[in-house]
Amino acid sequence: MLVLRPVVLTDLPQLQRLARESLVGITSLPDDRECLHDKILDSCTSFEPSVQSPGPESYFFVLEDSATRRLAGCSEILAMAGFSEPYYSLRNRNFNSASRELNIEHGVPALSLCHDLGSHTLLRGFHIDPTLVRTAYSELLSRARLLFIAAHAPRFADGVISEIVGFSNDDGHSPFWDALGKHFIDLPYVEAERLCGLESRAFLAELMPQYPIYVPMLPQAAQDCIGRVHPDGQEAFDILEREGFQTNSYVDLFDGGPTLYARTGGIRSIAQSVTATVKPGSSIDARGRYLLCNDSLENYRAIVADLDYRAGQPLTLDTEMCAALKVSEGSPIRLIAL
Repeated sequence: MLVLRPVVLTDLPQLQRLARESLVGITSLPDDRECLHDKILDSCTSFEPSVQSPGPESYFFVLEDSATRRLAGCSEILAMAGFSEPYYSLRNRNFNSASRELNIEHGVPALSLCHDLGSHTLLRGFHIDPTLVRTAYSELLSRARLLFIAAHAPRFADGVISEIVGFSNDDGHSPFWDALGKHFIDLPYVEAERLCGLESRAFLAELMPQYPIYVPMLPQAAQDCIGRVHPDGQEAFDILEREGFQTNSYVDLFDGGPTLYARTGGIRSIAQSVTATVKPGSSIDARGRYLLCNDSLENYRAIVADLDYRAGQPLTLDTEMCAALKVSEGSPIRLIAL
């Protein structure tokens, strides 16, 4: 059984393997042992019960095969994107000009460096084993974060964002980066993303142009990248879009990938998830497939399960499910249909 749980320090070797396999552009998952070690410690600290409002906390989860102990994926929540440092992105909006004498009014799209999104909760670090792409376990890895937010709402902001990795080719070249960022930071796209993961997003963002960049002045290949999703990032995009997230006028400052946004209370897995109490049993007449989690904090667990859910009645779970979720008779449980 695959179980989602908080990361622990003994996961470090396997987490580094996941980092090596992850898509270029997932800067929150750098292939660096020391950086990953610190990330694990930060996550462990974030699960402290005393937290009552969004701050610098990062909640890092891994997807583990309970039989082999092999990690098959990871994902993360940053409680407030810009709490520790400015969270930079590019705002893509029209710059309007007008001439009354000539009776001309014209709007030109322009990219402006900003940190408008810093007060939002950020979903990041999504990576899953290629054999599990487009399965229920991708849904688990992404959406279990939302169930965790539903269970611990005071720890998170009123709005949630996620940056989806933008387009780059098989050689690791980003037309958007080559046309814009590379002129201000003399590094290849892959190296810039690596430094962003190891050092700081703000460190590189502050080297970017401080004045608007008019989109029509960029090469067509770069313009075509604005808001474009990397093919390997499409699943992450699709899952969140089904949750009610929408693209807005913000894009990533390195590759031009889209930013998704939703009001926290309107996200499907938060607004529509329900709670029940556990009833241990040996036989389940399954009528549907669900994402299922406990409402714990440091012992948070989530799985995919075939269940017979009936509103207002205890939920029957077999022995394996109860063990995976660390629940017993009468324990509260949260679920939502796949």
